[in-house]
Amino acid sequence: MTHEIDPWITNDATLFGILAAMLGGIFLTAKSENPFWKKFYKYIPALLLCYFLPSLLTTFEIIDPKQSRLYFMASRYLLPAALILLTLSIDFGEVKKLGPKALIMFFTGTVGVIIGGPISILLFSVIAPDIIGANPEEIWRGMTTVAGSWIGGGANQAAMKEVFEVSEGIFSAMVTVDVLVAELWMAFLLIGVAKAKNIDARFKADASSVLALQEKMEAYTASISKIPTFNDLIYILAIAFGATGLAHGLSDIIAPFISENYPVLAKFSLTSGFFWLVVIATTIGIALSFTKARNLEGVGASKVGSVFIYILVATIGMSMNVMEVFENPGLFAVGLVWMFIHVGLMFLVAKIIKAPYFFLAVGSKANIGGAASAPVVAAAFHPALAPVGVLLAVLGYALGTYGAYICGLLMQGAAGVY
Repeated sequence: MTHEIDPWITNDATLFGILAAMLGGIFLTAKSENPFWKKFYKYIPALLLCYFLPSLLTTFEIIDPKQSRLYFMASRYLLPAALILLTLSIDFGEVKKLGPKALIMFFTGTVGVIIGGPISILLFSVIAPDIIGANPEEIWRGMTTVAGSWIGGGANQAAMKEVFEVSEGIFSAMVTVDVLVAELWMAFLLIGVAKAKNIDARFKADASSVLALQEKMEAYTASISKIPTFNDLIYILAIAFGATGLAHGLSDIIAPFISENYPVLAKFSLTSGFFWLVVIATTIGIALSFTKARNLEGVGASKVGSVFIYILVATIGMSMNVMEVFENPGLFAVGLVWMFIHVGLMFLVAKIIKAPYFFLAVGSKANIGGAASAPVVAAAFHPALAPVGVLLAVLGYALGTYGAYICGLLMQGAAGVY
């Protein structure tokens, strides 16, 4: 399924420079007035390129992402810092006005993942039992790691690997299925952002609450906006990384304590240090939104947070090898059917409750992608909406391992028909 490679570039400093240059080139061309680039970005979202271009480094064996520590750095240092800066200016009064549809769409996404796994196994057991190319026992166990990732995130994925004793070989293949299928759906979601008004019209959805939150956040930012000074930028970094350090320190105490004294809570991800890192960082950001630190939004706090998120996106992208889809197409077929079930259920429920496309997109990515993707998709509608994605993503982390465990048990039963 995968093989050892001899990469050209092994120095993380060099690799980080290449990723930064790629991001710079993408955003430079995205803002270009050149007719070619205008037409290009009309159909290809800039964010999609932020995933895809770094993946080419792995696809052509220029780098080996397994040897790099950049994803670890971005997910453990930049992600919590970004969550703090993105939630700094949140207005909970306005978020409440979004109503229950945001939560309904989020939980619909969770249910879509839980039932999609066993249904896809049952479907292929009937129409093409030999397509997967591995024994059913390995497949359903490997698929539990995808369920963990698609309901919560990396911490939940790792938990499922241990709970269901997934072998390294099938796990490697499932990570590729996870990333490529999830990012394919991400591409469609981002393309849909430009057509959100048309989709809302088809759903007969009222997006006024979303627009009201956007306008309120825009007005607040405009009212406190000023050119940042050197001190302002130092304050932003001090709060972001100071709070990140505090979140790490507390998670290093809380997770081991729960693991030792209440191991049964592992199925809720409460023994995961990464889970507590995300939750504590987000909580600190929310707490700061009730203080004068909220005014740092006027000097670009959320913009700095967005830069951190895009660096994380690039490091996620370099973990993909697009050629692996050809090495075991059966697994990708199962993953695509699984995703289709999730997506179909999302659109069905959105149509029934007349939910805006914003709730569909963010509710889906709060499950499939978590804190790394949900705020990015929310910000694609408008940067002021990123905190909504953050809050739903945290809920995904809390439910991820539990939902994936249920999905695993259902898939175990479904695999018995092979």
